[in-house]
Amino acid sequence: MSLSNETGATATTIELVRTQEFESWCTGLTPAALQWVSRMQFEAKSGQHAWLPDASGQPTKVVVGWDGADNLATLGGLPYQLAEGTYALSSEVSQLQLLGWGLGAYRFTRYKSAKREPATLLIPEEHDSDSLLNTVAAITLVRDLINIPAGDLGPSALADEASQMADANDAECRITVGEDLLSAGFGAIHAVGRAADDAPRLIDITWGDPDLPVVALIGKGVCFDSGGLDLKPAAAMRSMKKDMGGAAHVLGLAQLIMSAKLPICLRVLIPAVENAVSGNAFRPGDVLQTYAGVTVEIDNTDAEGRLVMCDALALAAETTPDLMIDFSTLTGSARSAVGPEIAAMFSNSDEVAAGLYAAGASQDDPVWRLPLYQDYAHMLDSSIADTVNSASSPYAGAITAALFLEKFVAEIPWVHYDVMAYNTRNRPGHPEGGEALGVRASFEFLKQKYGG
Repeated sequence: MSLSNETGATATTIELVRTQEFESWCTGLTPAALQWVSRMQFEAKSGQHAWLPDASGQPTKVVVGWDGADNLATLGGLPYQLAEGTYALSSEVSQLQLLGWGLGAYRFTRYKSAKREPATLLIPEEHDSDSLLNTVAAITLVRDLINIPAGDLGPSALADEASQMADANDAECRITVGEDLLSAGFGAIHAVGRAADDAPRLIDITWGDPDLPVVALIGKGVCFDSGGLDLKPAAAMRSMKKDMGGAAHVLGLAQLIMSAKLPICLRVLIPAVENAVSGNAFRPGDVLQTYAGVTVEIDNTDAEGRLVMCDALALAAETTPDLMIDFSTLTGSARSAVGPEIAAMFSNSDEVAAGLYAAGASQDDPVWRLPLYQDYAHMLDSSIADTVNSASSPYAGAITAALFLEKFVAEIPWVHYDVMAYNTRNRPGHPEGGEALGVRASFEFLKQKYGG
């Protein structure tokens, strides 16, 4: 456990030193300590650390640089930079800085043992340890699910993970599988997933008092994306185990909501499929019947995520929830626009979008709004169906994908996240690999909107 609320444990002291106060801080050091600081080239830069000696010259205290910002980075790199053991802070810190330690301690160890354990930090008594530990657990769930290869996390395994999460939180989980999807009207989900040996399915989780405001979370669960008959090149296919990142995000967010017992009625919908190639794979030029009754001409089978999402969005909208939030690893265009470390966000509500932006800024979980620019809707026109699934234009791919989804949400307040779901580099608090983007921002927004 990298964060601990244990009391009375023997611990090494950590002191934060503000960068702008470094010179004055140095004046209070002994000559021996000053010599150590100089040898270690410690200048109190953000995240930089050094050991200080006691009177006998033995290193007994850690000092850590802090630039004054409230973020994950201040303590996020320390769990593996410091030696194994238990540490306690002598300086005041924020809940967010403590969370940085917990998130920075993450490692994916399902297939390869860790070389060492992370250092443990004692949670100061004045902080909400339950909230910290619940958040670390939820983000760990998101990261673990994204990091698991598709061979071990196909649609059925993803459904099992969702069912276990629901059971652990006294939620109800219903799963519609295979040909039953057609009977229920989910033609798009079935078409995308029917070529795989592991049958497609729709996961439907409900929790909370139905008399409370309903919040629907919808997550793209494409457990592997070959591109279908419009096959991806090898380099693009290599990372497609993460194409179920949207599903992982909504499961993590749902776990946070349920652990905090937010006063809402929660619904979680995950279309879980593998976009595979076989004799019965759906084809470019096919026309699919969707749950909403909208017909979709297939321009490209590699634009499959929006197809499974449109059925789930239409089902969620059917009961007119107070708010709908979807997470999808949908387009490379969004990555080109904001990069891998920011969640691209679309919304049909200025109020909701502004609230999410502010919540993201406060939680060091940045989101950036992109426009639902209606003048681009013509790129989705079809001569034989209500719409095409993918514009043939190379421009505005994230926007046209969002405009496609918008056709299925009616007038309900709606947020669409187009996320990378993966860290391409190691940063303090953000190890390389699967990552949650926009989850903590959304949770903070929901707390502020609905209380809890």
